[in-house]
Amino acid sequence: MEGSYFVGWGTLALINAGIAQGKNRSGLNWFLLSLLLGPFATFCLVIADKR
Repeated sequence: MEGSYFVGWGTLALINAGIAQGKNRSGLNWFLLSLLLGPFATFCLVIADKR
């Protein structure tokens, strides 16, 4: 069960990278940030304006 937690967290980081690229931001930077912050990074991306 512990492994599924890491899979979900990694999937969220990939989704955040895609959202970031859609908003003309660095996907790699947001991927790495999402690995640390998880859902909080998703929230920041959702409320951020498109560049």
